[in-house]
Order: sequence, then C-alpha cells, then structure tokens
Amino acid sequence: MYDAEFLDRLTNGVKGLMPVWQTAADADVKLLTISENATFHIDDTALGRSLVVRVHRPGYHSEAEILSELAWIEALRRDGVVATPRPIAARDGSLLQTFFDGETARHAVAFEFMSGREPDTETDLAKWYGKLGEINARLHRHSQAWTRPDQFIRKTWDFDRIIGDRAYWGDWREALGLTPDGRAILERTHAQLASQTRLYGYGGDRFGLVHCDMRAANLLVDGDRLGVIDFDDCGLSWFAYDFAAAISFMEHEPFIPDLMAAWLEGYRRVAPLGAEHEAALPMFIMLRRMQLTAWIASHAETPTAQSMGATYTDGTVALAERYLIEHS
Repeated sequence: MYDAEFLDRLTNGVKGLMPVWQTAADADVKLLTISENATFHIDDTALGRSLVVRVHRPGYHSEAEILSELAWIEALRRDGVVATPRPIAARDGSLLQTFFDGETARHAVAFEFMSGREPDTETDLAKWYGKLGEINARLHRHSQAWTRPDQFIRKTWDFDRIIGDRAYWGDWREALGLTPDGRAILERTHAQLASQTRLYGYGGDRFGLVHCDMRAANLLVDGDRLGVIDFDDCGLSWFAYDFAAAISFMEHEPFIPDLMAAWLEGYRRVAPLGAEHEAALPMFIMLRRMQLTAWIASHAETPTAQSMGATYTDGTVALAERYLIEHS
C-alpha cells in the first residue's frame, strides 16, 4: 500500500485538485507524512501560496464527519481558543474535495500552512506541555459551551470503541509478539479498566468533544506560539483522555510524570480540575496504551507500526503489570 506507485497516484490526485484551490498547475507538491492519511505540501511560489492537503483514508470518516471536524476548527479559530490552521475553501466555497484512485473515492481537505517545529523531547517538552494544558482547558470549556451545528457528527471514543468489543482500531489481543503470559496480564487490565471507566462515568463535567490526538507530532512551536494541528480523530470522549492521547507512543518514558505535572499546572491556570480527574489520568494513559497496541497490530503495514513492532507490545505488558499493582 505504501509503495512508490501508490504514493504517485495520491500525488497525482492532489495535483488534479490544485486548480480548485486556486494554485498554479505547476506548483511544487511534496509528500509530508503518511500513516493512514497522507499529507502533502503545495508550495506555489508564483502566487505566494502555501497549503497543506490531507488525503483521507477511505472507509473511516464519512463526508459529514469530516465537515463536522472543519466546523469545530472554524469555531475554535473564531473564538480564539487555539492556534490551528484555517481550512481552505475551493472556488465554489466547498471545503471537502474528492478524487478517484481507481474505483476508490479519496476525500481531501486543504489547510493554510502553519510554520513551526515539533517540540524537542530532549530539552523543552515540559515547557510546552504546560502551554498544552492551558490549550486543553480552553478547548474543553469551549466544548461544553459550544452549540454544535445541525448534522454535526463525530465518532464517540468510549471504552467500548477504544478497546472494547466495538473498538475502531482493532483488538489488542492481536498485538504483535504478545505471549500467553502477556495476554493474561492485559486481560486483567482490560477488565479493570472496564470497571474503572464505568465508575468514572460519562457526565457532562468529564465527557465531551475533545481533540483526542494532541501528541508531540501534532504540535508546532514557533517562537512563543504553540500551534495544534490534525483534528482528524476529534470526537466525544473524556476530557482527561486528551492528556493520555498527548503522550501517545511515549507512555513508558521516565519524563512522563514531569509532563503530567506541567500539563496539570497549565490546565489549572485556565480552569479548575478536581482531584478525581487528576487521579483518573493513569487510568486513561493505560487505556490509550492498549488502544495504540491494537492500532499497531491492525495497521502493521504503516511505517509507524513497523517502527514500533513487538517492542511496543512488550512495553504495554510491563506498564499493565505495574498498573495492576499501583491502581487496583
């Protein structure tokens, strides 16, 4: 799926759409990243335009879901909640475009280019996670107050859809390299998380519209500004789950307590966060880790999954074993 021929087809599909975004036909088009969605940079030096185009994976989000994401982004920008790129409309005002890759329809959305770099995990990550806590608090307050437009629809990330029977990203039991002993540990952890999330509940003070993927790869630092990109996984979930998602793929690192402390301090500079919600953070970190372990297994063809492999599964089992001891 990720061979040169496939990427050439996607690149040509993006080039075919460039006129609708009023960019020159000979503008430079380069692939930025690919995991499930593919992201391209269009640099039109003649017109001084720079766009980022996201080509959606088929069969995941409906047109209504993608347009709902864009509606929230526009509301967040209008209300000054977070620095995030503006969706770019076509000549006819439409925000969602489609091209065909053979018989497969591919949806594409353009955004203005946002400058910046990913926060450096070696030096300044805690500083930026303090700012991220502030952003999360503003976003959650907005989520609770915002009146969603008619036809608004996004996925719900509850226990059942994260690692339960209807999980969107597959079954963690298919994890790469999972041993019988490791499976037994994760089965106990699964049962405990099911009980604990049920007790924590889904009330309006803790469950609502969240970004759900503010990991370092989706943050852009430029001077003192912290920008947030990629609302592709935004949906209804626990507010505290936003922190768990923000440390995706590095849950095992020794600096995570420092990031959590910085995030909590930043959050509380903007909005209160009670002890009950702080105490729930380890639960959501473990829940997210198991979800990502399932994702790696069900998306083994992706570069991200291939870079993690069975080592990530082993780390998940180790974290789960510690979680059972410390949070039963």
